[in-house]
Amino acid sequence: MLTESLGRFFEQAGAEWVLWLLLLMSVASVMVMIERLLFLSKQACDYEVLAEKLNGALTKDTSGVTEVIDAHASGAARSALSAAMDSWDDGASAIAERVASRITAERVRYERFLVILGTIAANAPFIGLLGTVIGVLNAFGQLAGALEGESRTELVMGSISEALVATAVGLAVAIPAVIAYNYFKRRTRVAMQEADALSKLVIARRLSVDEQSKGS
Repeated sequence: MLTESLGRFFEQAGAEWVLWLLLLMSVASVMVMIERLLFLSKQACDYEVLAEKLNGALTKDTSGVTEVIDAHASGAARSALSAAMDSWDDGASAIAERVASRITAERVRYERFLVILGTIAANAPFIGLLGTVIGVLNAFGQLAGALEGESRTELVMGSISEALVATAVGLAVAIPAVIAYNYFKRRTRVAMQEADALSKLVIARRLSVDEQSKGS
């Protein structure tokens, strides 16, 4: 009884709503991709140039570090270096703690909305498959109700081919989302690693200053 009721429900509902849902997921996915690309374009900086300039400023005098940060740093690197220099007078341990906290906050900022991409990438194929299953159920329902003389083969094959569209659409939505998700996760990881490496230059310089102070 329950099986028959569910079967009738899916036959009446049809698979069209699945395609509309996948369309909405596709729109959401594209919007997240565009937003993240714009965000990352504003956060990008030349790591090699920044590291060279920062190392030179730290070797000479820390007074020039702020100018280097303002001129060459952005995004997570800028945030981490600013935190490091704000804690300069508190010692290397304080710098490390402050930087770690700032990088954690930056990671949250960089990964914003990625959960949406991950969810779409993981679930779109299954939603498409659900649409296909519903379509196949409808096809067999039409087969059972076919009138005498109707071509049952053409009726079923036509319905099944339409049902398979849902699976294809689900994959078409999921594949770009997977690619984008992995790309943005990699960009986030690289940005955090660069910020950490740059902040360690400041920490190393602070330790060197402390050692010189002890020696004198």
